[in-house]
Amino acid sequence: MAEYDYDVLIIGAGPGGYVAAIRAAQLGLKTACAESRDTLGGTCLNVGCIPSKAMLHASEYFDAASNGTMEHMGIEVKPKLNIDKLHGQRIEAVDGLTKGIEFLFKKNKVDWKKGHATFQDAHTVKVGDETVTAREIVIATGSSVTPLKGIEVDNSKHIVVDSTGALELPKVPKKMVVIGGGVIGLELGSVWRRLGAEVIVVEFLDKLLPGMDDDVRKEAAKIFKKQGMELRLSTKVTGCTVKGKKATLTLEPSSGGDEETLEADCVLVSIGRIPNTDGLGLDAIGLETNARGQIEVDHEFRTAVDGVRAIGDVVPGPMLAHKAEDEGIAVAEWIAGETGIVNHDVIPSVVYTWPEIAGVGLTTEQAIEKMGDKSKVKVGKFPMMANSRAKTNHEPDGFVKVIAEAESDRVLGVWAIASVAGTMIAEAAVAMEFGATSEDIAYTCHAHPTHAEATKEAAMAVQGKAIHV
Repeated sequence: MAEYDYDVLIIGAGPGGYVAAIRAAQLGLKTACAESRDTLGGTCLNVGCIPSKAMLHASEYFDAASNGTMEHMGIEVKPKLNIDKLHGQRIEAVDGLTKGIEFLFKKNKVDWKKGHATFQDAHTVKVGDETVTAREIVIATGSSVTPLKGIEVDNSKHIVVDSTGALELPKVPKKMVVIGGGVIGLELGSVWRRLGAEVIVVEFLDKLLPGMDDDVRKEAAKIFKKQGMELRLSTKVTGCTVKGKKATLTLEPSSGGDEETLEADCVLVSIGRIPNTDGLGLDAIGLETNARGQIEVDHEFRTAVDGVRAIGDVVPGPMLAHKAEDEGIAVAEWIAGETGIVNHDVIPSVVYTWPEIAGVGLTTEQAIEKMGDKSKVKVGKFPMMANSRAKTNHEPDGFVKVIAEAESDRVLGVWAIASVAGTMIAEAAVAMEFGATSEDIAYTCHAHPTHAEATKEAAMAVQGKAIHV
């Protein structure tokens, strides 16, 4: 190993990369991490998951004070928005967390190589003006916003923006059009709707939130409409022009039809993300990507090139920070000669709107397809309006749904819409990891009154035993 500068070099310091670097160092490997940003944490921490949650949380307070929710509980206030302070608390949160990762690198003796990394060969990478060699190299470069043909994003003008630009708008737009009814578009659209914008969501498909359970997708649409969002489903954007401070979109039905125009003060382009594999010099090591631009790997995250592995958004699977983190730990353990474990069948997903939307495992549709017959799948649902904690908190929207195999009763998937669905789904993930049945959840005592009791009742409903509905 002395022939290399490091045992392992991680390219990218996002959730997958920085976690892989720390775990590798903990296991006694001489570790370096290359990152081109001025701060660690990748997209998630700098311009994604973390700052968006800071904005979501703050906007929830403003909305509760503005829409009569607080007044209904006997708290009378007249909120005034200070946009500079709103952004200030977001920046403060990001700054503290990025510095925290930098501290962890120093604590664990991970060398941060600052600059863009490019492969020279399978064990050699050029980072800025420095050449670094490693026995194993892990690609963890994450993903970027998917561009939409015919629409030019310019975040500096605050008119046509991507998710990064939508976090930094200097004022609340009067009318915002969100192109894409997925997680990111709905979260950021929710922020600005709560703060006073008229929000129109344009989605190519006939439902929001592709990939989620069909009941969830339908219920989510009802909730967002009730909150004041306009949903233009089965609609595609064919063009966008900017004149002065306004953008004009051209739209038509997804299946084809008459064209119409839609004017907005701000347009958020949010149609997905693509792997960051360009500019890495993969051709120098003979590593090809698949049709989606991803790098194919085996269960130890090995690529087709010996000594090169990949994790996170650049490999197949959901583009989620926690999936990347788990893969980061696992790849470090494989490299160190241990066994890395990631159960890709039990990876929860969360939409941090209000209420939150979360799921883990199979959707009802996927479960029926897998089992080959609808009769082989049993479903239990429980509405949040019948949950005592949700009732006292004035949070009636949503439900919990448990999907189980009819014969064995083993839980195949759990889906929830609730104010704290993102936290509630952890119970379901743990249950599924241990192969629980719906009865296992149903006969586990849950504290009262809590939102989590809805999960218990939904599990009871699988066998027709729900009490409070």
